Amino acid sequence: MNTKTMEDHPVKHQKAPGKVAAEKYCLRLYVTGSTPRSTRAITNIKRICETHLKNRYTLEIVDIYQQPGLAKGEQIIAAPTLIKRLPLPLRKFIGDMTNSERILIGLDLRPARKPEELNGKSE
Repeated sequence: MNTKTMEDHPVKHQKAPGKVAAEKYCLRLYVTGSTPRSTRAITNIKRICETHLKNRYTLEIVDIYQQPGLAKGEQIIAAPTLIKRLPLPLRKFIGDMTNSERILIGLDLRPARKPEELNGKSE
């Protein structure tokens, strides 16, 4: 008689626990030279990545003054702009990355809070 245990039957179409946590993030930050705003964006996104994505991300910093073709190809209209390429969906963030809560939600690292959680009441 051939008996099989639960371990012998892999569950299909389910994400393994922690799979989201193991996903590699591919990020590109567009800046304009070494302006205070660009410097702040670089510092802030590096801090966010090291705190929440340690060893799970690549961050490319592109100075649009030095590589304008890359910015044009991505249709960058303001800088600094952060683009999350992976994991999908693609997302763009504009600004100096000081609103880390918004960045974490946009990177799917933190669930979006409901209005009543933000103010203690419904809006």
